[in-house]
Amino acid sequence: QVQLVESGGAEVQPGGSLRLSCAASGQTVALSTWGWLRQAPGKEREFVAAMSWSGRSTAYADSVKGRFAISRDFDKDTAYLEMNRLEPEDTAIYFCAVDRSNPLATSDAPGSARWDYWGRGTQVTVSS
Repeated sequence: QVQLVESGGAEVQPGGSLRLSCAASGQTVALSTWGWLRQAPGKEREFVAAMSWSGRSTAYADSVKGRFAISRDFDKDTAYLEMNRLEPEDTAIYFCAVDRSNPLATSDAPGSARWDYWGRGTQVTVSS
């Protein structure tokens, strides 16, 4: 089993920045694809960003390209989501997820991963 715990969510003003963290524990996730997804009130969960198991490939939703960046600390089994120029439309619960069972299949397209494990989420609110 893998446990994922997100942190870093907060309320910020439009144009502000946040960095979310996701720490993994339990079984190793060293060779996993990592991803961030979000769910806004009244909407379905949607893909935000992903990084391949090697770290060589990333993928982003069109709505966050150029503003968000995913990264990993392989030594700490932790992933991050750097969010800049935040907009009210970014308000959502942000979830971390990993694909531990078949990461090689999406080495070049991590956004297509099938997520095995999920965190409980962290709330991001963008409001003036």
